[in-house]
Amino acid sequence: MTPDQLFARWVRAALILFALAFGYFLAADLWMPLTPQARVMHPVIRVAPQVSGQVVAVPVRDNQHVQAGEVLFSIDPRPYELAVQQAQLTLEAAERDNTGYDASLAAAEAEVRSAQVQVNELAREHKRLSTLVASRNVSQQMYDQAQSSYQAAQSNLASAKARAEQLRVQRGLTDEDNLRLRQARNDLERAELNLSYTEVRAQTAGVVSNLQIKPGTYASVGNSLAALVSDEADVIADFREKSLVHLARGESAAIVFDALPGQVFAAQVTAVDAGTQQGQLLPDGNLAAPETSDRWVRDAQRQRIHLQLEQPEVLSQLPSGARATVQLYPVGGLAQLFGSVQIRLVSLMHYIY
Repeated sequence: MTPDQLFARWVRAALILFALAFGYFLAADLWMPLTPQARVMHPVIRVAPQVSGQVVAVPVRDNQHVQAGEVLFSIDPRPYELAVQQAQLTLEAAERDNTGYDASLAAAEAEVRSAQVQVNELAREHKRLSTLVASRNVSQQMYDQAQSSYQAAQSNLASAKARAEQLRVQRGLTDEDNLRLRQARNDLERAELNLSYTEVRAQTAGVVSNLQIKPGTYASVGNSLAALVSDEADVIADFREKSLVHLARGESAAIVFDALPGQVFAAQVTAVDAGTQQGQLLPDGNLAAPETSDRWVRDAQRQRIHLQLEQPEVLSQLPSGARATVQLYPVGGLAQLFGSVQIRLVSLMHYIY
């Protein structure tokens, strides 16, 4: 075989190998897609106080694991204890005022009954005198005096009823209807709630990170003083849109983590994001800004999916942001067999890079 023939044979072999590799790439992207664009994501909670004050105790250390409800740091409770005491005094004063209203209301109702008795008596006398004055058995002056007394008694009765109604409104039918008493109870509940906020607790189990406070630090409402990395975790992966054409929720998958080379973990697809930031139009009053590009072949759009491991306890070993490679099995069969080989080769390669 001449050198030219040998060279031609190598060229043909290289072209065939390239064609096979290109065909495999096209088939793999549709039927056994794989992406290295995947991460472990732990929810990160900003730890910020809900009341202001000086930090007096920090019982945890940076990067310490805590349970839900565990105290992370405490704010000086003395101002808030005084506020609770003040609210209790205000409530006690309102309760005493309510007792005073009870006594005043009882007296006002007695006045109403007394005025009613007097009105009834003068009404009968007025009726008798009106009959007698018609037959001229009494003087007109006596009748006029009786009528004036009757009208005055009616005015006194109306005044007594108004006074009783005013006290009844101030008192309320029950303690729950008394406005000042309800306001005092509300103030007490708010003061007790603020006092409870002086102990900042973990909202979920996780690891305290970036804890930079010491006793004596002044904490302001809403200012983050640490981060709590939750034990819960989610694996996200970004695939080209066409790679997800055969994907359905619940499909099986395999994941390889850079931090755990040589190990392949079974997983399932739990969700596919509804869109990306590029697909969101903000109602900001500006005109549309069409994308401009001089590239003939533009970059493929990627779509994010979420996966759940069959061994979720593995994720507790990995930090938030840990890199991973995800292999999908959307069609099964022979494609799943090749995909399994593909992801295992990737897992072995993680020993190298």
